[in-house]
This record gives sequence, C-alpha cells and structure tokens, in this order.
Amino acid sequence: MTEPAHDVPLAPLTTLHLGGPARTLVTASTDTELVQAVRDADAAGESVLLLAGGSNLVISDDGFAGTVVHVATAGIAAEDRGESVLLTVAAGEPWDAVVQRCVTDGLVGVECLSGIPGSTGATPIQNVGAYGQEVSQTITSVRVWDRTAGEITELPAAACGFGYRTSAFKGAERHVVLSVTFALARGTDSAPVTYAELAKRLHLQVGGQAPLTAVREAVLALRSAKGMVLDPADPDTVSAGSFFTNPILDAEQWTELERRTAEKLGSDVEPPRFPAPEGLRKTSAAWLIEQAGFSKGYSRGHVSVSSKHTLALINQGDASTEDLIGLAREIRDTVERGFGVTLVTEPTLVGVAL
Repeated sequence: MTEPAHDVPLAPLTTLHLGGPARTLVTASTDTELVQAVRDADAAGESVLLLAGGSNLVISDDGFAGTVVHVATAGIAAEDRGESVLLTVAAGEPWDAVVQRCVTDGLVGVECLSGIPGSTGATPIQNVGAYGQEVSQTITSVRVWDRTAGEITELPAAACGFGYRTSAFKGAERHVVLSVTFALARGTDSAPVTYAELAKRLHLQVGGQAPLTAVREAVLALRSAKGMVLDPADPDTVSAGSFFTNPILDAEQWTELERRTAEKLGSDVEPPRFPAPEGLRKTSAAWLIEQAGFSKGYSRGHVSVSSKHTLALINQGDASTEDLIGLAREIRDTVERGFGVTLVTEPTLVGVAL
C-alpha cells in the first residue's frame, strides 16, 4: 500500500476529468492492502471513497474530505468445470481487458459488454449491462469485505439484489468488493444476440448467434460511433458514459407519457418501448432528451451533450462539476415538465446532487 498522500487532485483519475482534491489518497495493490486501508479509515472515523477506473463517478468541485482508496488489485483465476469455467477476477482488473481475454479464450457470456470502461469490481455494483447482456447473468458470487461484520465473506448472486443498473451494493457502504466470480460457458459462438441494433450490425435475426470475435468487434464499432469507447483523440469520450438510465414506468406513468407524447408530437407518435419486468414498461432516455429539445452537441458553457450520443454529457475542457450538474438539471427538469418522466442518474454522484 502506498504512503498516504494529501490534497491530491481527483480529476485526472476520472474519465470526466472533473472533481476537486482528496484530503487523503492511498493506493491498494492487494486484497490485504485494500481491506487494511478501509479498516484504517473506518477506525479513524474517516469517510471512504473507493475509486478504480473512475468511469462512473461525478465528484464535486470541493473534492472528497476523507480517504480515497485507489483500487489497483490484480489477478484472474480460472477453474475448469468441463463445459464451463469459473473465472474469479480481482476488483481492480480493467473490465474490457477481462472481456477481451474471455473472447480470446472462448468463454461465452460477456462479449456484448466489450468496450465498457472501468474496473471489474464496479460491474456488480452497477449491474453493468449493454446490448442485451448484464453481468448478473453470469456472476455466481462476489467476494467482499463486510465493514459492519469486520470479515471477508462470499455473497452468492441471489444475495446481491441485482436489478436494472442497480444492486444491493449501489448507494450502500457496507461492502467493499474484492473480487467477482463469473460462470462462463465454453464456445466459439456468442450467446443469443437479443439486442436488435447489434443483431442488425451482425446481419442476424434477433436471437441468432455469431462468432465471439465478430460480436466483440461489432459492439466496439457501435460504442465507438457513440463516443462510448475511451479514446484520447475523441473529445466525446470525456464523459461518464450514459448519464441517465432508461426510465421504467408503471401502467399509469406509461399512459401519461403516451398522452403527453401525442399532445406534443402528434397522435401517430409512440414512445419507444423495450422489454421490462411484468407490469412495467421501459422507454428510451435518449429519445426523451432529444424530444425535449436537447440535440446532439447541445452546449451550455464548457459542457455539452455528446455530438454522438444524447445520453452522454461531455466536459469540453475547463468545465467544473457544477457546470455539468447544471446541464444535467436542465435536461432532467425539461424532460419532466414536457413528458412527466423523471430521469434518474446512472453515475455515482460524490458531494453533489441533482
């Protein structure tokens, strides 16, 4: 574990390049160091912020008045189960490198999650998903440090509370993710492709399969076209990815959305609708944002909507976190006034709120 450093800028550790300093920053390279760093901060009554890839964080301009633990743990262990493999991955391992390894090794189940920035330890917290896959479909357990019980424990998937872009870990501070175990089938072809846009790119019918490498390449191409693959040469990637989740509405809320859509856009226009749990309806946050008047490239000072994808908010340079939050508030409030739908933020907000 590194010696504690003080007043360290956090902006360079985030993909948004925003955020003030950490009062204290330590880097943990092993599980033992990670647990010790959190225990020491807890014993001192310090607030703790865990930071790895920094791709899903919005940190206030004031920074973090506590201990930031930079998670830099590494290691991947594979257990052969015949037709499947249990892959246990350290929390600090970069997620896309794990996906690439799985595709190369012929392990099926995470190929549609290519190109997503951040660390493996963050994936169960957010229940990371894209193009019809979620990590909850393959996670068997999550190894954690339980700050309340003071012990390391293994939580089965059923105890993780997985839902759409959420879990029992999200917004809670009890558990520190140490590693994640995935059960992945062996194969050369992907899992059935259920996302229409990806199926079209692969020239498949929805539910069809393609070689793992082809699926990864197609996903990376789709994400790159939306500015969703980190690229220093692409200013649209200075973001936290999708800033809002797709709204999930009950029947009454959906009826109100349909009414307002017809009123604003004409009776022949229907809101987009995607599969959702029984009795609920999922619609498109990007569509709502666009219909509310925020086109790609919409700018507000030093921040903007991505020129490639309306769900991403971009730091154009010299922005502040408050600038970004101001734009997010403007979008949320305008959508709510126009369509009666309250957009929910996807990144973790630290020291700020909409």
